[in-house]
Amino acid sequence: MTFGIIKERKNPPDRRVVFSPEKLVEAQLAFPQAKFVVEASDIRVFPDDAYRQKGFTVTDDMSDCDVLLGVKEVPLDALIPNKKYFFFSHTIKKQPYNRKLLLEILEKHIELYDHETIVKKSGARLIGFGRYAGLVGAYNGFRALGLRDGLFNLPKVETLADLNEVKAELDKITIPNVKIVLSGTGKVAYGAKEILDHLKIKEVSDALYLTSQFTEPVYCMIDVMEYSKRLDGKVGNKFEFYKDPSGYESNFMPYAKETDVFIAGHFYGDGAPFIFTREDAKHPDFRINLVADISCDIDGPVASTIRPSTIADPFYGYDPHSENEVAFDADEAITVMAVDNLPCELPKDASEGFGDMFMEHVIPAFFNGDERGILKRAKMTTSDGKLTERFKYLQAYVDGR
Repeated sequence: MTFGIIKERKNPPDRRVVFSPEKLVEAQLAFPQAKFVVEASDIRVFPDDAYRQKGFTVTDDMSDCDVLLGVKEVPLDALIPNKKYFFFSHTIKKQPYNRKLLLEILEKHIELYDHETIVKKSGARLIGFGRYAGLVGAYNGFRALGLRDGLFNLPKVETLADLNEVKAELDKITIPNVKIVLSGTGKVAYGAKEILDHLKIKEVSDALYLTSQFTEPVYCMIDVMEYSKRLDGKVGNKFEFYKDPSGYESNFMPYAKETDVFIAGHFYGDGAPFIFTREDAKHPDFRINLVADISCDIDGPVASTIRPSTIADPFYGYDPHSENEVAFDADEAITVMAVDNLPCELPKDASEGFGDMFMEHVIPAFFNGDERGILKRAKMTTSDGKLTERFKYLQAYVDGR
């Protein structure tokens, strides 16, 4: 079986890759019956010669490959018929802008395995770039704070070589006496927590956070049961919430009244209550003045996130009174960081971490009869141009209904 590491073709350019040269060597040693080929790329964070030096063929022709491994969506005209593809297709939530991509995949009899669909039996994701989104998102939040308030001037992450350089820059700054709330308990939130802990910001319990003022910067990490509550006043249960959040409402306002900086690292499910609304942001006691929204759901649970921002222009302001965008440093504005492709800023580390997960969970499934059902669960489309049973819910989306 031949695996091909494909060139990323989506704009803006993405320098990440599924396997670094070193990780590809590990894969080759672990599975000598496999062959790995690399498509030539002038944008990848690891140059073509780095793969050649490890003994891999670098070519422009991927037609002999059985399985093609990428990161972002593949342009329609670059899809090779009758292949197996792995990439983030952004179709599983029926995203309108990628319907044509799924149609083309079905038309070309491609077996699609979306990285988001590589999950455990429980549905928990096995691979992704979440940690790196959290790391870069939290760093960018502090960069916004420094620029807005004239405290320090952190360089952009994309100008730094790797995570070590990112942390070295953080060692040069002093965080003022602010209260920070971090939502979420997954990979994204723990990536952000890594930055907070590196800065030696003290973590406190939610009870202490909500009732005390401090003489040093502190943060509190909150889960869905802290920022949501049952409508009937009974004790909530997060597993119940995940199944059906309709009986819940936001309980975030007590935190909003005590918080300067909100780092949003939560996962937001359909039907869940908004964390804070536009009306909440107008409340005279609403204290938050900076939001690093790593989750980046537009016009959703975080009212100040009215559009995604970009790596080139990562910050904007939200005026809670007019509900309009203003300058990121405007008076009485909430400063917003809502970059929706944060791991792209740290391509080397993100690629290395992704390769570790892909090597552990996916590649073995091709050679052990898929004993854990990884491939079976992840497979979205079949070689005869149909949706698999697990993804039949996309049929109306495919049909344009």
